[in-house]
Amino acid sequence: MKPLRVRILDHEYLLKVEDSEESAQLIADYVNEKVKEIQENMEGLSENKTAILAALNIASDLFQLKKAQEELLINFRQRTASMIYHIDATMK
Repeated sequence: MKPLRVRILDHEYLLKVEDSEESAQLIADYVNEKVKEIQENMEGLSENKTAILAALNIASDLFQLKKAQEELLINFRQRTASMIYHIDATMK
């Protein structure tokens, strides 16, 4: 594990990175952008409330992506089953 310093809202954090440093930095940048969005849209919030709202937004993004992935997987399985059916029908 490698140490990596990242900056979120003018605070520096030391992370222990298992994956690539580039991936960890991209994640930190994403979090920082989400936090900044909350700050810009809702002035006067404490850092704790800002962090919680950012976490909720990030979780919402994750759940939307998971739902889209599940829908793609269902579609893929249906199309695969249909193709197998047509192949089987053709070979009989």
